[in-house]
Amino acid sequence: MNSISPSQLLIKITHQELAELMGSENVEINFQGNPGVILMSGLQGSGKTTFSGKLANYLKTKKDKNPLLVACDVYRPAAIEQLHVVGESIGVEVFSDKEDKSPVSIAKNAIKHAKQNGFNVVIVDTAGRLAVDEQMMNEIEEVKNNINPSETLFVVDSMTGQDAVNTAKAFNEKVDFDGVVLTKLDGDTRGGAAITIKSVVNKPIKFIGTGEKMDAIDLFYPERMADRILGMGDVVSLVERAQEQFDEEKAKKLQSKIKKNTFDFNDFRDQINQVQKMGDMKDIVGMIPGMKKALKGTEVDNKAFNPIIAMIDSMTPKERSSPQLINQSRRRRIAQGSGSNLQEVNKLMKQFEETKKMMKLMSNKKNMMNMMRQFKNMGGKMPQ
Repeated sequence: MNSISPSQLLIKITHQELAELMGSENVEINFQGNPGVILMSGLQGSGKTTFSGKLANYLKTKKDKNPLLVACDVYRPAAIEQLHVVGESIGVEVFSDKEDKSPVSIAKNAIKHAKQNGFNVVIVDTAGRLAVDEQMMNEIEEVKNNINPSETLFVVDSMTGQDAVNTAKAFNEKVDFDGVVLTKLDGDTRGGAAITIKSVVNKPIKFIGTGEKMDAIDLFYPERMADRILGMGDVVSLVERAQEQFDEEKAKKLQSKIKKNTFDFNDFRDQINQVQKMGDMKDIVGMIPGMKKALKGTEVDNKAFNPIIAMIDSMTPKERSSPQLINQSRRRRIAQGSGSNLQEVNKLMKQFEETKKMMKLMSNKKNMMNMMRQFKNMGGKMPQ
């Protein structure tokens, strides 16, 4: 304790209090039932329809469920079509009825359809509404009373800040929702609204949306959000994303190739593909402690890997598997074939050799421990 500075102790106490304010622990969504019915509610433009698709994709891929999306937004132009496009992109059926203008009857018919066709979860996407619109608020209350959902979620745009808290309070008084979803929590948005929503409505935050893609959805963990608010990154979420893309057999083969010093451009390209599958680069970088601050004002481009991939694809299969063959004349041909220049190809070759050396170094446990000791001596914060 004597080695801890007052500022470090203050950050620790603040971190604990923030996590406590936001609910202390993760609360799972309730999708039980025959079928389980999840009702989505929220403001106009909160990202409710997109999140409905993300939730369907999450239940399908992570929970082995067979979800049905239901289009109950009968007011917004093209809302039904938007949900159909979302459903098609993730391979989930969408129930809609353009002739029926009653959200209550559409939802009831959808549940009947789900029972008859083996869907075990129904996600009802309703129209966005303003808390001050009494007629629309009464309508969602009527939908809830008629379908008796196992879970009612309130979707809110995290960028709206403290206004989100007031809206959550108004919705909760009307529909008594079970949990909150924070959308658009990517980029520089830290989710300050998460601090007070839990304490004001006494309902847990269950999910966060972290990007536009259908897999950009994470369970809400108060401690991780406290890390994010304090600018400490979120290493746990980063590791979880990496694990989702982790292929154990490929990893064993890669480790063997590194030890034998036969790591080639095919392996290099595979590593890039795995990183790209993890999601938005700006979001990933923001999860690494200190990186968001270090790169403040710097644009992290998702397309940064494209020129590298183009150069690797311009190599012959033999060149990719035997990089030592790539002499100056081959480099000129690769540059011409990839639309780059000789300097960029030379830079790629240098990066490849440095990566190769680093991976060989890290594959040795003794070297790894020495590196970590050096990092600690330099004042770096060691991971727990």
